[in-house]
Amino acid sequence: MDIPESELVLNPDGSVYHLHLKPEDIASTIITVGDPERVSKVSAHFDSIRFKTNKREFVTHTGTYLGKELTVISTGIGTDNIDIVLTELDALVNIDLKTRKVKDTHTSLDIVRIGTCGGLQEDIPLDSLVVSANAIGFDNFVYFYDHQGRFNTSLSQSFMKASQWSAPLSDPYCVAADATLLDRFVHAGFQAGITVTNVGFYGPQGRSLRIPLAQPELNGAMKAFEFEGKRILNLEMETAGIYAMAELLGHKALSLNVILANRELETFSKDAGAAIDRLIAIALNELAR
Repeated sequence: MDIPESELVLNPDGSVYHLHLKPEDIASTIITVGDPERVSKVSAHFDSIRFKTNKREFVTHTGTYLGKELTVISTGIGTDNIDIVLTELDALVNIDLKTRKVKDTHTSLDIVRIGTCGGLQEDIPLDSLVVSANAIGFDNFVYFYDHQGRFNTSLSQSFMKASQWSAPLSDPYCVAADATLLDRFVHAGFQAGITVTNVGFYGPQGRSLRIPLAQPELNGAMKAFEFEGKRILNLEMETAGIYAMAELLGHKALSLNVILANRELETFSKDAGAAIDRLIAIALNELAR
């Protein structure tokens, strides 16, 4: 069945609507970053760049690094943008944009997030590199998709019980990283654990400037939580959405983060730029292997 114009919106040049990309513009390994300015920080390491485009907060560069073709794309902040980015990336490889039909053969992308985060554990220093073995999402966009049986309900139920999850909040969902990608970066020295993906930077992450928090004990509960030997190491705003969409669409996903803030110790990196650059360099070298 053809996908209607109202559901898969294309630009006049045939590119997907938000990302302004055509199938030939991307590699099979995609690096996502939140900050549009971080795209050029990643592609500055490339040996060559064959394609650049930008539309809204979505900036894309495609090139090669040590012979490996890579695409780096900015998502902006939040899982609502992840819904757009992952859906349109999938459309580029699994839908014939001219006939508007799903292709008979499925193509799987490797999608690796390079991001920043806040740490929850006192014993993990600032500027440490962590990899998300599992992600817990506090947003609710995935509930608009048929996801039955695809997520880790035992982890989500265990977390809700331990944190005394508030009824007005949407139930968290939990998704695992791709095991093969995860294993590569654990061996590269990244510390593995659980990541919580929040729906905001301030109140949802336990920051109270002028408005009292409804659940002020939540960060403490997250810090103490453990599931199958894994602790919650960090908080950020995209990982669970990436993992969920990758799982539902049949792609491989992994999230790499550098800890810039330690929420328990109330400290922040003395040189965030250098910490991010180190993460980028290590991630690129591992992806090019």
